Amino acid sequence: MPSWLKRSLTTTGLYLQTNGTEILVPILSVVAGLLIGTIFIAGSGASVSEAYTAFFRSVVGSPPFAEPRFFGETLVQTIPLIFTGLAHAIAFRTGLFNIGAEGQYIMGSLAAAILGYAIHLPTGLHLVVALAGGALGGALYAAIPGLLKAYRGVHEVVNTIMLNWIAFYFVNWAIHLLKDPNAKTGSATPVVLETAKFVQGLIPGSRLHYGLLWAIATAIVLYIFLWRTASGYEIRAVGLSPGAAEYAGINVQWNIVKAMMISGALAGLAGAVQTLAINYRFYEQIGFTNYGFDGIAVALVGRSHPIGVLLSALLFGALGRGGPAMQAAAGIPKAVIWVVQGVIVFFVACEGLWRFLKRRKQKGASA
Repeated sequence: MPSWLKRSLTTTGLYLQTNGTEILVPILSVVAGLLIGTIFIAGSGASVSEAYTAFFRSVVGSPPFAEPRFFGETLVQTIPLIFTGLAHAIAFRTGLFNIGAEGQYIMGSLAAAILGYAIHLPTGLHLVVALAGGALGGALYAAIPGLLKAYRGVHEVVNTIMLNWIAFYFVNWAIHLLKDPNAKTGSATPVVLETAKFVQGLIPGSRLHYGLLWAIATAIVLYIFLWRTASGYEIRAVGLSPGAAEYAGINVQWNIVKAMMISGALAGLAGAVQTLAINYRFYEQIGFTNYGFDGIAVALVGRSHPIGVLLSALLFGALGRGGPAMQAAAGIPKAVIWVVQGVIVFFVACEGLWRFLKRRKQKGASA
């Protein structure tokens, strides 16, 4: 056996031995969610087999992968969830709850749209600049609750919830100043230039675009940052114990602001990719996109680990893609998919609650 393969297998074995629960809990939670979803489907009087057949046909085609374009569309739905899941993952690792990813997503979308149509740059460079602008828009917007949390002690949950609505109404005000008079459906910015668009067609017949590669690369970079750099170590140390981190000489306030800005940049990047790859313009908002909120569940099920987020986002992308197909083919209420998602998150959260109660019990016994 080659030495590199032997080392890889040994490392994998050690990881599974040490983190078996980390992997097992999400898997069991998914199984529990699907089982309870099956009970709800049967209880509604619909055919379980017909419902799940419609689900899998919508997600991967029928027979599996006979029509790859279906899986391509599933991945299209997965891409923004990867970015918002990563945004929440780094916040969780720092002990923060960034409810404002939705507002940061919106601000990133608008920034990317403006840069996409208002400036003229060569192909490739224009796309990078528009993406960077979207990430910067999300980062600066996330810096507001980060600074208030770090230096004034104001809880980030309250701030970010309010900032979501501020972003919502701000972009709808701004869109009337920037709107394209030729837009056929409501108020919207002009279409971004061809030089700022993502290329579609990774899978023929689908809208799958190269943003998928950006999402995967972002997850890998975030993993390296968190577990292979001193700055990432500081962020995780602050999340584990701010007092101990401060005692060790780590600047807790700066790391809170830094983590919130990275989280906001990732959420803004999600909006930028969606604008430059799918929508091609920014539309007046009639409601939240929910990508920022769904990212919470993605990060929880992915255990706030970048690689786990990739798999979790694929799961939730498939549920989002297959739900309407089940509803149309078998008459299943769309709420069944929400029940499945809720049960999965509930069981993952219960494992964390059980650990907390166990630690409390051990502290009481030792005292």
